[in-house]
Amino acid sequence: MTDIAIQTPLGGPTLPQERRLVTEIPGPRSLELHARRVAAVASGVSSTLPIAVVAAGGGVIVDADGNSLIDLGSGIAVVNVGNAASNVAAAVSAQAAAFTHTCFMVTPYEGYVAVAEHLNRLTPGDHEKRSALFNSGAEAVENAVKIARHATGRTAIVVLEHAYHGRTNLTMALTAKSMPYKAGFGPFAPEVYRVPMAYPYRWPGGADACGPEAAAQAIDHIRTEIGATNVAAILVEPIQGEGGFIVPGAGYLPALVEFCQANGILFVADEIQTGFGRTGRWFASEHEGIVPDLITTAKGIAGGLPLAAVTGRAELMDAVHAGGLGGTYGGNPVACAAAVATIEMIDREGLVARAEQLGTVLRSRLNAMGVEDGGLGDVRGRGLMQAIELVKPGTTTPDPDRVKAVLASCHAQGVVTLGAGTYGNVIRFLPPLVIGEDLLHEGLDVVADALARSEGTSI
Repeated sequence: MTDIAIQTPLGGPTLPQERRLVTEIPGPRSLELHARRVAAVASGVSSTLPIAVVAAGGGVIVDADGNSLIDLGSGIAVVNVGNAASNVAAAVSAQAAAFTHTCFMVTPYEGYVAVAEHLNRLTPGDHEKRSALFNSGAEAVENAVKIARHATGRTAIVVLEHAYHGRTNLTMALTAKSMPYKAGFGPFAPEVYRVPMAYPYRWPGGADACGPEAAAQAIDHIRTEIGATNVAAILVEPIQGEGGFIVPGAGYLPALVEFCQANGILFVADEIQTGFGRTGRWFASEHEGIVPDLITTAKGIAGGLPLAAVTGRAELMDAVHAGGLGGTYGGNPVACAAAVATIEMIDREGLVARAEQLGTVLRSRLNAMGVEDGGLGDVRGRGLMQAIELVKPGTTTPDPDRVKAVLASCHAQGVVTLGAGTYGNVIRFLPPLVIGEDLLHEGLDVVADALARSEGTSI
């Protein structure tokens, strides 16, 4: 597999794609910044790894002490095309030199329209579509709810166990996990209802029965406790993100789609973490042949700049009155320029296929770790969105303490890794789609070593 050349943020020489440890991590300069951060930044804003980043590109992050770390997190699935990809940086520079803001609702510009055209073309389904642009994933989800309620005249929104949809008041209501996302922040927005998720590893009837049984339970709950005629939309992550990279049991999502179609309910796919090639398809809904009525996107859309969108059936998007959608910064011209360059790079460099190919490498390595480790309960995911779930050996009891130990060991050895999961016992892998295969293997070597070192630490 040919590696893709990556440039530094300043467009200089190629940033070496290597793990290099010069100091302990975090080093003295990073610790200096951390001290300033503690004095200046609200403590509710946490950091996984307190290094001071000075450059990043491809599959590496460089800190102020000269350490080069392997990036297996992509800023939580944001820099799919690699950090500061040269064409994205050039597009941003050119647009910033032309103009940085007018507000599309006041005086529009081509970049916004171009992003909408790309989204209408790429998202699942060949029906006529419209798109609206926003700033963040949570904002996109809120607007999808607004559109669904306006178009259907209904108010109830159905979400799943283990779901994550954001940190605003409405999206906290949609999110399942209390700590740290919801604790102490209520009351939350009403008319949100939660139904069972098809979680194969933890389904009482086993993985094979999971999809049909969970769908039947979810549908029965909607019919008997909510009322199908009251439901505007069912909101689903095709692969759950913060919930632990849970791939729904086979048949679950298609059954929900069929129920929606039969009852005038909109099926909304939250593809904020799964989109833009991450799972080996442009969008994860494609793995099961699902065509959402509405789809929310963000994260990987713009190479690291803040941008989000709702794309949907034209008759639904156009049902909202003029002025009902928008926002001062939504579809900022600089972010739109980055998005067009990002989408074109994914297409030009074949990064969707690359994610699928490297995903096979990743799955093979994770499966091998599972064979050697009695506490590695499950390996799951698709493409370059995969995870391992750690449990007490011989049980399904979550082992979050061991996850903390593994993450700390990886960070100390120069590999950026992330936790996840309702029970805090999942390690997720989200490397950039442009990462070199050798670099990916080296990062996974460090993970394997950290797992081996942590065995028995929390039994």
